[in-house]
Amino acid sequence: MSVKTFAIFGSGEYGDAPPVREAGDFVIAADGGLARLEAWNIVPDLIVGDFDSYRGTLPEDIEIIRHPVMKDQTDMELAVREALRRGASRVVMYGGLGGRLDHALANIQLLAMLARRNVECRLTGKNETVTALCRKRARFSPDFRGTVSVFAYGGDAVVTETGLLYKLDRHTLTDEKPLGVSNEFTGVPSEIVIHSGTALILWSAANDGLPLLSEV
Repeated sequence: MSVKTFAIFGSGEYGDAPPVREAGDFVIAADGGLARLEAWNIVPDLIVGDFDSYRGTLPEDIEIIRHPVMKDQTDMELAVREALRRGASRVVMYGGLGGRLDHALANIQLLAMLARRNVECRLTGKNETVTALCRKRARFSPDFRGTVSVFAYGGDAVVTETGLLYKLDRHTLTDEKPLGVSNEFTGVPSEIVIHSGTALILWSAANDGLPLLSEV
């Protein structure tokens, strides 16, 4: 089955250059994320939001889904749920970190929601990339450098970590003790396995490439 990737752009922090996307990605601008895309001359396939943070003129030749300002979802959540409605098997959120901590936490909650629906997902900011995994194996190439952290989310998570500076063997991480913070890549192939529960994995956005994911 082919992977259907939706790239969602928010109004948070970005690096100096536009994110590298794959050909064929369906691009969604979430409210103020449209200004970022316009600055990079990237035309979205869909624009979603209440437009309380976008100050430009909305284009007339692109599909727009407008929501009221008084609503129960963030603009990023509205974009994510629209991606799910359209059959997403992978969701990549850009510009969802940095700035307001409450919005960053809300976007991390969206990662957990996607992972529990078996949708591959990640959230990439200026300095880090975060994913959520449920019963998945993530294999990192020897080229990854810097730190990698694993946190249980919403309860306990049973985790194995190999090829990193600190090893874990089916260890139960809890969401009350940050034991999994600041492990380190060592220049060899490494692997993080989430045997049960939901876990967040965070690594430096300076690394090129992504881990290879597979079922446990």
